[in-house]
Amino acid sequence: MAPNARLDHRNPLVIDTHELGRRPGALKRLTRQVDAPRDLGIQGVIGVPQGAPLELELRLESVMEGVLVTGTARATAEGECVRCLEPVELELEADFQEMFSYPDADDRGRVIAEPGDDAEDDEDTLYIEDGLIDLESVLRDAVVLALPMQPVCQDDCPGLCSECGVRLADDPDHHHDAVDIRWAALQGLAGSTTDGEKDEMSGDATRSARVDEKQEK
Repeated sequence: MAPNARLDHRNPLVIDTHELGRRPGALKRLTRQVDAPRDLGIQGVIGVPQGAPLELELRLESVMEGVLVTGTARATAEGECVRCLEPVELELEADFQEMFSYPDADDRGRVIAEPGDDAEDDEDTLYIEDGLIDLESVLRDAVVLALPMQPVCQDDCPGLCSECGVRLADDPDHHHDAVDIRWAALQGLAGSTTDGEKDEMSGDATRSARVDEKQEK
């Protein structure tokens, strides 16, 4: 990635590397707690809520061609179980390592006059700008790789009943009586016949009562 627009040093994910002084072997360690940026995770599945506390442990090492950043991000991710749709929380720990290159040096650390004139810029390369580096894109990639694509509330979650949607973990004995569709029509016919017989019996009883009444008169 080519150098971006001027970075904002007030952004908590922008790190100042001036102390390293472009001295190969110089080392800096720091711990920082920041608010998580938005859309940090797998959209619609699981991620770290915007503004949630995000702890960073960083190791910055100066090398010939730039600054090598090694770090760990820790936070609590939130999502939804893909089986039973219940809320899921998990402790996230994402490790990452990335090289940030000096914009005026080639891959051997040698200074070149104007980057991009002598060689085509590598679109995947991250650059240092005015001694600052932006960790947001590196952090996003690391978090996505550390999160499960299909989060579950527990490994043996049985999910939901396919017929009525009840959560099976709450009712282990839940079941539905299976009805063979081949017998469904016959059951309906049996029901109709029974109803017809009842109507017929009711009609016979009414006629019999009328005859008895006439005889009495």
